[in-house]
Amino acid sequence: MGSQGRSGPPGNGGPGEGEGGEARKLQEGRVARGKRRKGKGKGKAGAGQGGRGSGAEGKPGPRKAKEAAQPAAEAGVRAGPAEGVERGGSVEEGARSLVQGDEGRAGARDKAQVRDDGKEAWRVRTGRREDTRPGRAQRRGSQAWGGLAGTGAAMAAAAEEEAAARPPAARPTAGSALWRLPEELLLLICSYLDMRALGRLAQVCRWLRRFTSCDLLWRRIARASLNSGFTRLGTDLMTSVPVKERVKVSQNWRLGRCREGVLLKWRCSQMPWMQLEDDSLYVSQANFILAYQFRPDGASLNRRPLGVFAGHDEDVCHFVLANSHIISAGGDGKIGIHKTHSTFTVKYSAHEQEVNCVDCKGGIIVSGSRDRTAKVWPLASGRLGQCLHTIQTEDRVWSIAISPLLSSFVTGTACCGHFSPLRIWDLNSGQLMTHLGSDFPPGAGVLDVMYESPSTLLSCGYDTYVRYWDLRTSARKCVMEWEEPHDSTLYCLQTDGNHLLATGSSYYGVVRLWDRRQRACLHAFPLTSTPLSSPVYCLRFTTTHLYAALSYNLHVLDFRNP
Repeated sequence: MGSQGRSGPPGNGGPGEGEGGEARKLQEGRVARGKRRKGKGKGKAGAGQGGRGSGAEGKPGPRKAKEAAQPAAEAGVRAGPAEGVERGGSVEEGARSLVQGDEGRAGARDKAQVRDDGKEAWRVRTGRREDTRPGRAQRRGSQAWGGLAGTGAAMAAAAEEEAAARPPAARPTAGSALWRLPEELLLLICSYLDMRALGRLAQVCRWLRRFTSCDLLWRRIARASLNSGFTRLGTDLMTSVPVKERVKVSQNWRLGRCREGVLLKWRCSQMPWMQLEDDSLYVSQANFILAYQFRPDGASLNRRPLGVFAGHDEDVCHFVLANSHIISAGGDGKIGIHKTHSTFTVKYSAHEQEVNCVDCKGGIIVSGSRDRTAKVWPLASGRLGQCLHTIQTEDRVWSIAISPLLSSFVTGTACCGHFSPLRIWDLNSGQLMTHLGSDFPPGAGVLDVMYESPSTLLSCGYDTYVRYWDLRTSARKCVMEWEEPHDSTLYCLQTDGNHLLATGSSYYGVVRLWDRRQRACLHAFPLTSTPLSSPVYCLRFTTTHLYAALSYNLHVLDFRNP
């Protein structure tokens, strides 16, 4: 009978071959495994009749059992209903009992798994299994049915689908009734929390971590932090960066945590000036201005310059960026105008001696010189080099700045020929409008001055003070002042428009950070040692980095990765 079942052609097994082919193959596999298990039991018992092992030795014979059981199983499964009764009745009865035993063991194992996991619901039926989780169903089906071809690929695909279909962190339904409030009301409640409380709340669950990352909750904290990208009026200057991330970096500024590095080195002593624009750095070296591009970390530069701008016969003393132009002031008494994205360069004689400072806003250029004059120039291409106003300052001009309203400009002089080094002039007529302060000692020259708003400005210089002026209160006395602890001349200053103030001293390359709500210095960073003592000629910073230009090096303080 086994030989007849083995020689029968495939596909002649009777009705239902096309529809129930898979079920028959599965049943065939169960029959084969059942006979192998039965043969092993009989071999151990030493019975040779009808078993798969050798009765003499009492040990199972796998290969012989397989060869003997395979034809009989195929004959019983592939035969039609009538042939099964005539030729394979005994085999079918044994197979049915083995299938039932196999299914019973699989059902017990499934129930145990349900008790362990508590997640799956298995249904075991004759020749069929259903599962609500495809990945688990494929895995356990392969274990119970002998492993079908392609099961591994199916399991991987099911796992990917399950991961893709997994929903985001859901709002907690259990616990305090506070979390079941509307989000608008919950935002209002959380807005009264400080930074530490919000950080702890974010550790409760994933939903609260996402909820507490909302910019609205951190905006109030950021406005009270140092250098977080918000001005004093609440204007956000960095909308592309999450507020929470800026607050994290702000704590490094407050605590003075940073990593120092050197961006550029020079072989000989320089008096460099620099400006920042987007991801580019412009720095003057001798009579050139070089443009470098920052790398993504912001703490290093691409060594090859983006552009080199020349035109002066002597060193560049000062320059500004305005309207895609570089306006430079040189020691040769000339003003140079360069387009940042082309080779266009124009220079013209502006003063009899070196031009110490220059500023440009709204198409108007103002310049100050050692020849004790300040001049107003147009930036229009057809009127370059035509002086609009010449102002006699009676003193050497060290610094100059145009008001944001484009109605006036301020000059900072050496305080040798006039009792006040700070004077404000009308931009349209060139007439003196007012002077600031009345108690400056002789020689208290102003080396740097900047407008923070149309009515407020900051100044620093030889008298070792940083002064904050508010034109709405009084022009005779400053609103607030900060004194350099070591009585060093302050060469430059920079502010974030809110609470942070940075200054550069004349000795040892000391950069100081100030919180404008306090009198004392917050932190000091000496960037040079005694043999290489140098002033800090220029300072610029972003929310993550501070850049300082000294005689021999261009330094960077990285506050994002201290």
